[in-house]
Amino acid sequence: MISRQFLRENPETVREALRNKGVEDVDLDRVLEVDEEWRSLKNRGDDLRHERNQTSSKIGELKAEGKEEEAQAAIEKSQELKAELEEVENRADELEDELEAALMRIPQIPHEDVPVGEDESENVERRREGFDDMRELPDEVIPHYDLGEELGILDFERGAKVTGGGFYFTKGDGAMLEHALIQFFLEVHREQGYTDVFPPVPVNSRSMEGTGQFPKFTDDAYRLGESNEAPYDDDDLWLCPTAEVPVTNMYRDEILLDDDLPLKLQAYTPNFRREAGEHGTETRGIVRVHQFNKVEMVNFVRPEESYDRFEGLVDEAEEVLRRLGLPYRILEMCTGDLGFTQAKKYDIEVWAPGDDMEGGPEEGGRWLEVSSVSNFEDFQARRAGLRYRPERHESAEYLHTLNGSGLAVPRVMVAILEYYQNDDGTVTVPEPLRPYMGGRERIEGHDPVGESALGAGTEE
Repeated sequence: MISRQFLRENPETVREALRNKGVEDVDLDRVLEVDEEWRSLKNRGDDLRHERNQTSSKIGELKAEGKEEEAQAAIEKSQELKAELEEVENRADELEDELEAALMRIPQIPHEDVPVGEDESENVERRREGFDDMRELPDEVIPHYDLGEELGILDFERGAKVTGGGFYFTKGDGAMLEHALIQFFLEVHREQGYTDVFPPVPVNSRSMEGTGQFPKFTDDAYRLGESNEAPYDDDDLWLCPTAEVPVTNMYRDEILLDDDLPLKLQAYTPNFRREAGEHGTETRGIVRVHQFNKVEMVNFVRPEESYDRFEGLVDEAEEVLRRLGLPYRILEMCTGDLGFTQAKKYDIEVWAPGDDMEGGPEEGGRWLEVSSVSNFEDFQARRAGLRYRPERHESAEYLHTLNGSGLAVPRVMVAILEYYQNDDGTVTVPEPLRPYMGGRERIEGHDPVGESALGAGTEE
């Protein structure tokens, strides 16, 4: 969250950020009024405590001097001051709760370099990579969802039967490809200096608040044991929407040392998202699903180094696509498409040639976001109590957090199945993945299983 001091000193900057990010459900004037009244009450409380302490200290002196009437008056005055102080403190506590709740709904202030725009149509393409030396593609590239079923490596119908829409099976070489990508991603990032973390999958509400998913985006989460509409407590559990949540909260309410920074952690997790409000978007295949695998990179850094590290993080995510030989582009988010928590964000979008889309490259196909690289500055750190001590004798300060997917597995699989597709319907396995797939050079498919393979029905 933003600091109260920043809000007080820069209300117009906050107002502009709300406008540029398209946030309309925050009454900033009310927030400022609450903060002003809260500060006034805190000052009044300090005055009352000081006056009551002075009055109480006189009572014993007056009694010792035999001034009973004056002592009694001082006692009554002390009781009046106590009652007024309780009233002031109770009101201040109410305003404190209202102010904290309001601050949790104010988004991060965009970095001054972020382009101003209303929506994704005004994002800025920074560069494209890998299009100068593309491999030769079939005359007609089969979309991954059709090819995956033909090869017997993707099974959407049985995924929906077992769990529901938006879930799927990978099988045989498809499952091996998914495992290979996870291991490859982790190995590349180890070379880049990342430490592995294997976090718990359920996360509590406090953790979701710490990284900014809550209270604004509860509809997108999978809650354990209760409906999303019911009020939640700090210790209620939710399925992990991204490893950003557990890994960032590892050090919640702790103080790191300067020698610990920069701290670079990576984690593989399955991720679960309801994708609420995404009706009407492309739902065929494994582009937008409710469970998907991802490797996430999380960085804790000194504030003065965070934007250099941001550029480094982009390069570290790109390295995976460079080694896989997949064409991609870098897109900078404008203010209207910048997330609630981010000060600056780049998306890395891989090229998948199987389906044409509006705004795709001249070669056809579509862009698929495989990584969002974000600098949160101290926004998450304030919510999660993440601090570091520059010197052992100095006061602790809020650090900066960054993260980036490295990468989202299903969409990279889509790109591989379509970009490395051959005329005969097989798929060439990118060379860096072959050691993780038992040396396989091609995905050639699997025979169907069960009576359905013979054209028979599955029910008696």
